[in-house]
Amino acid sequence: MAAFKKVYNIYMPQKHTHDGHRSRLRERFASSGLDSFMDHEVLELLLTYTIARKDTKPAAWALIKRFGSLRGVLDAKAEELGEIAGLGAQSAVFLNLLRALMRRYSLEQTKENKKIESLADIIDFCRASLHGSAEEIFEVIFLTARNDFIGAERIASGSLQSAEVSPRKIIERALSRRAAALIFVHNHPSGEPAPSPQDIKLTETLSRVAAPLGIIVLDHIIVGKDRFFSIKANSLIEYKKEQV
Repeated sequence: MAAFKKVYNIYMPQKHTHDGHRSRLRERFASSGLDSFMDHEVLELLLTYTIARKDTKPAAWALIKRFGSLRGVLDAKAEELGEIAGLGAQSAVFLNLLRALMRRYSLEQTKENKKIESLADIIDFCRASLHGSAEEIFEVIFLTARNDFIGAERIASGSLQSAEVSPRKIIERALSRRAAALIFVHNHPSGEPAPSPQDIKLTETLSRVAAPLGIIVLDHIIVGKDRFFSIKANSLIEYKKEQV
């Protein structure tokens, strides 16, 4: 009998010690949301859905150490995330998916609000769409004459130059969407939102090309690290009266 018990114990499924921790994290979220969670605990919880039968705490801490914060982790590229020990390709894609989902959710909110009535409304869009991106991105927000939100489109990305942001493409997209007004938004991955001479020249060119077609350029917002710059608010180009 003793020998039987010894063999039996070897083949009995063993309960992992971290299973209880996983359950507690999920129960804690279910009862009170994420308000009481530290950044690494949020990551621990998320990773329980992509990493089976392993303690997710070491990977969560490694992510925070490498990228500095939860936001830094979500803004990281899949290739960078994949360099973290214990984090496979599936987890890296999952974290990127969450960031993309946040952007989609913000866009849906903007569509439901329907109007862009203030700089704050544009900033909300920028936070979800561009903030923290490691590459430079140029997007256009299309509006009706009453500033109703029609949609937004990414025009260019990478190491941007004014030549890569095609005025023709922007005007064609604006006409196809029947837009009467445009807002340009792009980011500076360096973190400094002040516009370059090229940024100002591009805004002037796009405004000049759009005007004869009855399309108004309302603003050009540049996103830096935790800061934003409005070319209109800082009077760096001359806007027509109907644009003010």
